[in-house]
Amino acid sequence: MQSGRREGEEPQDSSRRLIRAIHWINNYRGFVALAAVFILGCLYTPRARDTGLPIFLSGRTQLDILYEYSEYGLLATGMTLVILSGGIDLSVSSVLGLCATLFALLTIGYGWSIPAAILAVMLAGLAAGACNGVLIAKLRLQPFVATLAMMTAARGVAKLISGGIKVQPAAQPWYALKDDTPGFFVWMTQSLPGVGVQPSTVLFLVCILAMAVVVRRSGYGRRLYAIGGNEEAARLAGIPVAQTKIVTYALCAMFAALAGVINACRQDIGDPEAGFGFELDAIAAVVIGGTSLVGGRGGMMLTLVGVLIVAYINKILSLNAVPIAPRMIIQAAIIVAAVLIQQRKRG
Repeated sequence: MQSGRREGEEPQDSSRRLIRAIHWINNYRGFVALAAVFILGCLYTPRARDTGLPIFLSGRTQLDILYEYSEYGLLATGMTLVILSGGIDLSVSSVLGLCATLFALLTIGYGWSIPAAILAVMLAGLAAGACNGVLIAKLRLQPFVATLAMMTAARGVAKLISGGIKVQPAAQPWYALKDDTPGFFVWMTQSLPGVGVQPSTVLFLVCILAMAVVVRRSGYGRRLYAIGGNEEAARLAGIPVAQTKIVTYALCAMFAALAGVINACRQDIGDPEAGFGFELDAIAAVVIGGTSLVGGRGGMMLTLVGVLIVAYINKILSLNAVPIAPRMIIQAAIIVAAVLIQQRKRG
């Protein structure tokens, strides 16, 4: 009899271990996916001729990935705040284009100092985001509608202030700079001595890590989760829902403005069309990382994981010379899979 119980218990113990393993993978699926993508990158990329090691595995490639996705990462940082509150912001790409154009115009066209230009650009981003917040929180517009309107308006303002052209030295006879862009543009895109990373990468990492602390440790972060979890309950609990939403959308647009500064420095121009479609990459990174689209669950570190997953996938496809069209299809499939996994977990 005792032997029979042991034989019956062994399958049960195995089942419990399997269930615990499945739960662990489900809870940390973003990190599991990141590890899987990293391993694929090591296996399915060309090898360097001199070392024979996978190009993907080199330190330079890893730093380049962070640099190339610093703009998307900043957009995803702000998008995480909005999605945690149960909203969405489709205007971040247009705000990026507007702020890239404004930054180039102030520095190249009017000869402003870099600190003054960055401050003006950040204020412009905050204003655009606050406008979104007021439309959503005060006038009760759906986030999709309000931010779609801002997406169109910001792109129009970018074209208006630039005269419909790309802002670069000598593009207009009255521009302050005729020969070259400010040295700050070059500095932002070159590796820092002794560090090996570009200032734009540092800016992205500092922003997302700082917001990770804010979201998890501050009263604002707790209000954000409460609103995303149940807005009506948060309102009845005395949480200032409207004010929190306005601040959230303002912060989201401010991070888009910083991404615009990086874009202008990387492209060496202010392009009114800059950032077109970037909002999709930002949303993809947030969702793939594990933050719920319905709000109330997720966080900044998950978004960082999501940014790395999207960046790694695109880098692997790029190193293997996969055309852009299949890349877009693969990315769409990954977004759908991530959302389906979230729905299954909620169920």
